[in-house]
Formats: sequence, C-alpha cells, structure tokens
Amino acid sequence: MRPCAFAIPGDHRQKTGGFIYERRLLEELQAAGRQVTHIALPAGAAAADQDAALRREVTRVLEALPPDRPLILDGLVFAAMHPEALARLSCPVVAMLHHPMGMEQGLPADVAARLLEQETANLSLAAEIVVTSPHTRQTYIGLGADPARITVALPGYDGPRDLPRVEAGPRILSVGLLAPRKGHDVLIRALALVADLDWSVRIVGKTHSPAYADQLAALIAELGLGQRVDLAGEVSDAALAEAYRSARIFALATRYEGYGMALAEALCHGLPIVSCATGAVPGTVGQAALLAAPDDAEAFAAHLRTLLRSRTARDELSTRSRALGRALPRWKDTAAVMGRVLDGLRR
Repeated sequence: MRPCAFAIPGDHRQKTGGFIYERRLLEELQAAGRQVTHIALPAGAAAADQDAALRREVTRVLEALPPDRPLILDGLVFAAMHPEALARLSCPVVAMLHHPMGMEQGLPADVAARLLEQETANLSLAAEIVVTSPHTRQTYIGLGADPARITVALPGYDGPRDLPRVEAGPRILSVGLLAPRKGHDVLIRALALVADLDWSVRIVGKTHSPAYADQLAALIAELGLGQRVDLAGEVSDAALAEAYRSARIFALATRYEGYGMALAEALCHGLPIVSCATGAVPGTVGQAALLAAPDDAEAFAAHLRTLLRSRTARDELSTRSRALGRALPRWKDTAAVMGRVLDGLRR
C-alpha cells in the first residue's frame, strides 16, 4: 500500500457531512493498514478570503511533503488555494471534492465567481480527483476536468440498517448544517402551510453562523410555530440515531447537494423522504422521495401533506427507502475506492 498524506482544515471531528466523510475516510484508510499522515491545517485554510501570512503558511506546510507521497487534499482547501501555489507542490495531489465551492449558497457574487474560476484552474493541477457522487463527477467534467481522472467514492454508512422504527407520533426530522444552502427557511415556510395537520419537527444541525440561526428562530416565531419546531442544534451520535428511529418523515428542503449524507442515512432507517430535485438529490434518493423544486415552499408543503395524511404513501416510500439503504456502501468500501486511486498513481 502506498503511504499518503491527508490535509484537512480545522477540527476534522466536526459533525458536518464533508468533515464526517473525510474523518471516516482517514480512519478506514488507516484501519486497512495504509500509512496515512493527517495534516491538520488551520481552519482558515478553507476560507475564501485569507491573508497573505495564512496562505504562505499553508503553502509552506504542503510544499514540505515528500514528492513520492500522494496528498489527499480537502476540497475546501483545494478551492481556496491559488493555482500558482498549488502548482508548486512536488507531491501528486488527489483532490477530494464534494461540490464546487463557488456554488455554495450565501456567498457574495464576486467571491463565488473568484472561487469557481480558481477551482476550475486547479482541476488541471490534480493528479486525480475523487468525488462523492456521479452528479458531482458530471459537474466537474462540465468545468473542464478530465473524465479519466475522476473517480466516484460514495459515502459509507456503518450504522444498523432495517431496524424497526419506534415512531413518536407524526414527527418530521430534518438534518443539515444551519446554512442557507440547506433550505431550512423553505421547510419552515412549508410547515406553516400545513399547520392544520398534526406534526412536530426537529431540525438537527450545527450552527454555521449565529446570525443565520437567529434568522431561522425569528421566522419560526413570526409564523407562530414556536411550539412545534425544535431547532435542536448539534446532537450526539446516539441522539441523532434515536431521532431517525423515532421520526415518521425525513424532510430536507435543500437548495443543492453534492451527495446528501443525511438523505442516505434516512434511507438506511427506511424513512419516507421529502426533498428537492436539485444536485445529486434525485440520484441519492431514487424513488424513495417526493421531490419539489428548490425554494418552492408550496410544492414542498403539498408533499408533506401527502405523507402526513396517507399511511399508504408513507409505507410505499419506506419500502423503497429500505431497499436503497441496504445497497449503500460501508466506509471500508469508500476507503477501498480511494486506496485503488492512490495505488494507481503513476508518480
């Protein structure tokens, strides 16, 4: 097995999809017997705007890596690096990409354009590119990446599958970072349109920005949903597993997903899903979901109403969900794909 380095910005134990993916990939590569050096870069290495001192420090750390040892480079850092800095690295770079950072919601238009231009230029400097879904592969091909150098490594899931659910009434679960891209504001507006029905909602996810979390809380209060919508924040793994088991419906009004790990976990728990026809979502959830257009609260509400009122509809989607969940890979499978990429490098 070829030794490698894996550069990740900040605390890789963060409970967001991208960091969970990279932490589990790192752990499984090491568990398989591969020598992997974890390079813990400063958290700011993932920022769109960095001062010159930080850029120099990141480049210095990466330039010091031996030329015969591949570097798996986190996608946030890959997008934030200037092409001239990336070109100076002597080691082969395997870019670990979840989705183009310039497509992230909430960025100023000039920052988004600069990031997309920068990441597009960097694609030709990567020896290999690993992405999390077929959709993301096509996205990067559209940006000019060589299809022969792009490999899909679907996220794994190591939790139990086919566990019986223990519903706690008509509870809806949503899991996702409290950030504009996840569309929690659309979900909240949709819930106001089905307020005549019996339901409660738990929204689980790390706060991306306190100001945005405050906006969501204000919207909940404005729509009179304070007694029915719980902004739970980040919870333990055990509490999250219990939330999936006790839910009747999983709902994520996302504006874009490069894969959708929370959706995949919902499949493994056999939950009927309401989400949006955007990015990789249709490919991830298949026929186990009712999909609305992004930002269409009325259509999203109509799908929620269907599942809240019809057990037959829920059971049909749940059966499909469980079947898809059984077919999803485990994390060792994800690591095996990355291992083949590393061992196949020519330099």
